[in-house]
This record gives sequence, C-alpha cells and structure tokens, in this order.
Amino acid sequence: MLLSLVLHTYSMRYVLPAAVLLGTAPTYVLAWGAWRLLSCFLPAGFYQALDDRLYCVYQSMVLFFFENYTGVQILLYGDLPKNKENIIYLSNHQSTVDWIIADILAIRQNALGHVRYVLKDGLKWLPLYGCYFSKHGGIYVKRSAKFCEKEMRDKLQSHVNTGTPMFLVIFPEGTRYNPELTKVISASQTFAAKEGLAVLKHVLTPRVKATHVAFDSMKNYLDAIYDITVAYEGTVDNKGQRKEAPSMTDFLCKECPKVHIHIDRIDKTDVPEEQAHMRKWLHERFEIKDKLLIEFYDSLDPERRNRFPGKSVNSKLSLKKTLPSLLILSGLTASMLMTDAGRKLYVKTWIYGTLIGCLWVSIKA
Repeated sequence: MLLSLVLHTYSMRYVLPAAVLLGTAPTYVLAWGAWRLLSCFLPAGFYQALDDRLYCVYQSMVLFFFENYTGVQILLYGDLPKNKENIIYLSNHQSTVDWIIADILAIRQNALGHVRYVLKDGLKWLPLYGCYFSKHGGIYVKRSAKFCEKEMRDKLQSHVNTGTPMFLVIFPEGTRYNPELTKVISASQTFAAKEGLAVLKHVLTPRVKATHVAFDSMKNYLDAIYDITVAYEGTVDNKGQRKEAPSMTDFLCKECPKVHIHIDRIDKTDVPEEQAHMRKWLHERFEIKDKLLIEFYDSLDPERRNRFPGKSVNSKLSLKKTLPSLLILSGLTASMLMTDAGRKLYVKTWIYGTLIGCLWVSIKA
C-alpha cells in the first residue's frame, strides 16, 4: 500500500505546474486585455513592445516548470547566436513539448517575447489562449487545399510593416511523428517515394507551403533560418526500438532526463525563393535531420548513440530568469482570489473570456 501511494504521488508531480499554469491564465489575460484597451489609440509598435514583454513574463514562468522544476539537462549542439535575430525556426515535430523547446532556445537569446507560432487551425478554440495566441502574432493554418495563403501573407506583412521582432516557429511535418502510428509514417514514406524524394525514417515528409509563404513574405526582413533537430533521451525501449516522445505531462513528471538540440543557422541568402526549389531544399534539410536522428537512435556504436555528432554544451537556465515571473503571476492571482470581488472577476474571465475569444477567432482567425 505504501509503495502504491509513493508511485501515485510520483505520477502526480505534474499537478502543481498544471494548476499554476492554468490558474494564472485569467490574471494574465486580464493584464493583457487592460493593455490592449489602453493602447488602442497608440501606434501599433507600442502595443507590440509591451505585449512581447507580457508574453515573456508568462513564458518565463512556463520555463520555470519545464526546466528548473524538472531539472532536465539541455544539451546544445551547433551554434546558437547570442544576439536576437528575426528568424524562421524550422524543427522536427514529435511531442507537445516541442513548443517549449522553441522557448528554451529563445530565452537564451533574450528573444522569448518575440516567439510566434504557425499553429493548426483547431488550436484556435483553446480557452483564453486560442484568441491570445492570434493577437500575439500567431497564425492559424488549415491543411492542404484549405490552406489560405493570402491570410498568412497579410498577417506577416502587417508584422513587417510595424517592425515586429520575429521568432516564427514552424513545424513543416504538419503533425507529430509517433513511431507507434505506423500508418501515418507509411503514408508519408509512400508519398515521398511517389514524388521522387528520399524516404525518411525518423521524421515525416515536410510540407513546404507555410515555410515558403513565411519566407517569401519576410525575406527582406529576416536575418536567417534556424534549422533545429530535437531528440528526447529515454525514448528507446528495451529492444532498442524508438518509442513515443514524452508528452507535457510525462515531461513534468521528470521522465525525460536530457533533451538534445542541434542548431544549424542558415543565412537567408542560402535559401531558394521559388517554391519548387524550396520544396527540394526543405526536404534536403529533413534528410540531414533524419541522418542525425538515425545516428542518435540506431548507431551500432554505443559511444555515438544518444547524442548528436560534435561537441555539446550543457546549457543551464538561471532561476533569475524564471522565478520572478512565477512569483509575480502567482502572487497577483492569489491576491485576486483572496477577495469575493476578485473571485467573481476570476470566474467571469474564464467564462466570458473564453466565449468572447471563441467568437473572435471564429470571425477573424
């Protein structure tokens, strides 16, 4: 019985982070909403600058839990520039934690507030967050024939026109790679073979539309593309076969001891502009990712397995960058919940904020 209690307690370690991250959402949305109203008559640049700062505060709190709380070891390979740049971030996609990996790199460049995502259209219905991500600069896209190029171009061009700092995150595979979903992998490999492209093992065949529209819309504004390859240690079973990457819950339960991140900075002048040429280029970049992951998961040499080639740097995030945000947001939320009026406002923000947000994204996003 004692063992069962210990195991149950161990598996519930995600409860505190989840409670804080969700519990502070109304506080954050109220703060953002107040600034949105106050900035209505100010230049767009003023709104964007403080919005980025607010976003940095919230995401720093997120990183407190995903880095400091879990104690995960972050190993960086390649070259992550120290200074912030306007970039497109291209990564393989295997877990919901991949969104956090973008934050992990951005905060090391002091660019956390500038992170914006290209998201699946269905995510716009997330309570509170769905609307906010769009207002922060995120772009919701539909797949294949339903993809609206004009909407994406217009939104990106508006950011360029206002000089919005850009750390645009795109996952070109379009869906998460899961080794247990053999039909998805097989369909991806069949498509690649049919198109005369290299068949990939540890990643899916990338889609080029969003990447091309993003690059074409901002090519004179961007500094570079960051080609990111991520591998989560501990995702191989006892037979040596790759298994599903950790979910956010698994990660917060400290089931991933190390994250390996390979960074390749590509100057924008080295990226082809025509869509057909970019499609080939993008697939070649994913071939490089695949080779890195084959080495990581399948190498016969134990010394080369569970690591990427080259020198790694153990990058530890200081509490000074995350703890203040946790204290500020949790303190404000606790203060609100201590009064009857505050509790009513808190509940109304959850209810009406979600309803208004869903209405807004159904019209605008």
